[in-house]
Amino acid sequence: MATERKKLLLRLDPSVHDALARWAGDELRSTNAQIEFLLRRALTDAGRMPGGAARLPRRGRPPKESPPKESPPEENPESRPENPESPQSGGSAAD
Repeated sequence: MATERKKLLLRLDPSVHDALARWAGDELRSTNAQIEFLLRRALTDAGRMPGGAARLPRRGRPPKESPPKESPPEENPESRPENPESPQSGGSAAD
């Protein structure tokens, strides 16, 4: 069972919040997810990220499953267009 995430009341300057919300939107994250992302990056950069910290949960839509790749159809030599200069067509370029 996953542990419950901590709730925190955070007071920010309105202009800092607006800038953070715009940045989060640019990164397709919620403001809350952007704050956690930035805090985790700061902890990692400072060498203070605890080893037991859970990874950030994946948010949003799951990735699309790609359809199985099909091999290209084999070419039928009889369906190729005639090319009189081609040695395979029976014509001679020296004629």
